[in-house]
Amino acid sequence: MNNSNSDKPTGVDTEIINSPVPDAEGEDNIRRRLRRYGLGKLFDVGVEARGIERVPESERQNKHAMGLILLWLSFNLNIGSVPVGMLAQPVFTLTFPHALAASIGFGIIGCAPVAFVAMLGPRFGMRTMVITRYSFGYWGAAVISLLNIFTQLGFSILSEILAGQMLHNINQSMPLSVSVVLIGMIPWQLLHFYSRYAWLLMLVIFIIVYTLGGQAGYNVSLQAHSEDPAGRLRAADILSFGSVAFSSVASWAPMAADYNCRLPVSTSPTKIFMLTFIGVFLPFVFTTLLGSLLMTVPAYANIYQNGDASKVFSEMFEPWKHGGDFILVLLSLSVVIGNDSAALSMQTLVPPFRHIPRAFFTVLVFIIAAVAGVAGRGHFSAILSNFLAIMAYWLAFWLVILLEEHYIFRRKYGTLGGYDLNAYDSSSHLACFCGIAGAIIAMGQAWYIGPVAAKLSPFGGDMGFEFAAVFTGVVYPPMRWLEIRKWGR
Repeated sequence: MNNSNSDKPTGVDTEIINSPVPDAEGEDNIRRRLRRYGLGKLFDVGVEARGIERVPESERQNKHAMGLILLWLSFNLNIGSVPVGMLAQPVFTLTFPHALAASIGFGIIGCAPVAFVAMLGPRFGMRTMVITRYSFGYWGAAVISLLNIFTQLGFSILSEILAGQMLHNINQSMPLSVSVVLIGMIPWQLLHFYSRYAWLLMLVIFIIVYTLGGQAGYNVSLQAHSEDPAGRLRAADILSFGSVAFSSVASWAPMAADYNCRLPVSTSPTKIFMLTFIGVFLPFVFTTLLGSLLMTVPAYANIYQNGDASKVFSEMFEPWKHGGDFILVLLSLSVVIGNDSAALSMQTLVPPFRHIPRAFFTVLVFIIAAVAGVAGRGHFSAILSNFLAIMAYWLAFWLVILLEEHYIFRRKYGTLGGYDLNAYDSSSHLACFCGIAGAIIAMGQAWYIGPVAAKLSPFGGDMGFEFAAVFTGVVYPPMRWLEIRKWGR
């Protein structure tokens, strides 16, 4: 590809300010470079060779709008969000109406930044963690990549535990540890093929589950006697559950641009935003509310209190005999996710890592997730609630910085005037991590309750991600302006 302005987005508020736009390494060159590692056969069966290298315009592919919707449906219409909804009543003592309101409200807050980050993919042709360098600098972005690695590892571990528990319930002679390892060893080709079409199967199965729950007897006021009275205590419960709901959906943001970086730069940002928002929000609400609704069935609520989310489904389909077992297998496969995002983040940690094939890091992530999954196999619900709440803190300040950098400093007539594709690898920017203090004073966890969170409830009303976002939103712009004024970067 010749150096030209064909890679340059036009008609947008933020611009690529260097001209001509630098070449990006082609896919064929990357494959030739990596074949010396013995990865040729992987490429022959469709494994993507490109790591964190920018995708040139000549290799972009225009996709129909329906393809973007189906992409996000395949990722989100699975059993993974159902246990999130189940946490609302037994863990946060909410009734179904309040769980419904919190899921929708915080789901909207979490989906909006995912859609925003997705818009950046075609603009730059870069992975999300590489784009982050414009806002955090090289080493600041490396810290964000490390946090994302822990996040994606956490989701892989939770997915393997949940899927392993469901397989174990089908055949209890199989140790749970073995079930977890088997789930982690499913070939990626099978997962990729299955996830492409599984959303339709999952839609049918979830409609069946909604129907079976209705036959068992929904009682939306079942937990009314245990809910905290209106006021600070109930507000603390809603905020704490909302933090879990927010992070469950906002966790797609650190990888959202990865799935769109092969789209042409001319792709409408509005279309990407809307399709991504719809594709993430609708399945999230559909599955999360299913989990909360199932907890209004007395029999299922008792099973959950004495077991876990997987036992609820096992009990539900037990009368279906082998047909029920088959459905449980399909559900367990739906929740297993790939490790590409964590592998890409590993490539951005230090400069030499970008030259190591992504396949190596994918295998490394699998090994870590399998070992950790076996270790935590009996504590799914505790890991889920604590992990998601803590994850919300860094997602909040990262997203606010990304937004403010983009719309304040990188806009067409802003202080920096746009993005320089020659400078995305440079080390810069000290004005970051402003929201850490906000998260510390407002977080409410079993092991630590900040002074602000303690004002709402003795158990803490978790407002960590909200305070992290507010602190960052207020402090980052003046600090960033001073940094640009003093160092010009």
